[in-house]
Amino acid sequence: MAKAKVGIALAGCGYWGRNLARNLYQMGHLVAVCDESASVLREVKASYPGVAVARELDTLLERPGVTAVAVATPAEQHYSLARRAMLAGKDAFVEKPLALRVGDAEDLVELARRKKRVLMVGHILEYHPAIRKLKEFADSGELGDIHYVYSNRLNLGKVRQEENILWSFAPHDISVILLLMGAMPEWASTSGQHYLRHEVADVTMTCLAFPGKPRAHIFVSWLHPFKEQKLVVIGSKKMAVFDDVVKDGKLKIFDKGIEWKDGQPVIRQTAESTLFFPEMEPLHEELAHFVDCVRTRKTPRTDGANGVRVLRVLDACQRSIESGGQPVRL
Repeated sequence: MAKAKVGIALAGCGYWGRNLARNLYQMGHLVAVCDESASVLREVKASYPGVAVARELDTLLERPGVTAVAVATPAEQHYSLARRAMLAGKDAFVEKPLALRVGDAEDLVELARRKKRVLMVGHILEYHPAIRKLKEFADSGELGDIHYVYSNRLNLGKVRQEENILWSFAPHDISVILLLMGAMPEWASTSGQHYLRHEVADVTMTCLAFPGKPRAHIFVSWLHPFKEQKLVVIGSKKMAVFDDVVKDGKLKIFDKGIEWKDGQPVIRQTAESTLFFPEMEPLHEELAHFVDCVRTRKTPRTDGANGVRVLRVLDACQRSIESGGQPVRL
């Protein structure tokens, strides 16, 4: 027997929202779209027959058949729209970041608890099969103790004017690093610089210090000659590389490292394994998980608390930028 449709209204159908609209429509759950742009709404009507459109979210919240709201507007609107959705009795999927202020994100988590609503954050890499497999390797001890992680998320554009590169790109990497480490950092230090637009950083470099010795480094830029989305994990036993730009073989495991023999460092370099995964779209997996949580009322893998943790790290990084790169304790 086919499962009943979960009616989802999409708030925001811009650059990334279009991908949500496409997936939700293909899944049979998209019932309405709101966007401030009349031309965008005309495109929606032409592309998705039967889907209602409106300029304001409140209009859609009153429609019968709307069970949940997916928020894909600019980040400064995430808090207010998710709050309005849950106050109207709807479950909410919110693209990253959950909010721009930690207090607002915590308010959304408390509201979801009080209203018994599903609140999920769009940390899409946590639904990528290669990242899920990497998490299995980390948890099983196959990599050994994690010494450090570094990630590069670099491209030429898409330049945003309402948020800096840290808030635009780094949430992806922060969410994965917190997932792999299984802990919050003790302090964060971030340096950044703006070259294209005053006070909007184009390039940032972040260091996260975790309890004990583990460290993580995040380099993000939209002012770079080529696209790179790479995460490297250095363990005491093995090393791993996740490369999201290559088409196939996105995860490699390297059985190599440094061993001490007779008081001398010796390079150990044996096997290299490349892991392949079935062709799939992580966004589809993410939205399917949200739909399942709406149906079953289970807690999402990337729930509101997950979003708050990522936001706390982002907030510390931003305060570090504003203090000239000084470490900020979490």
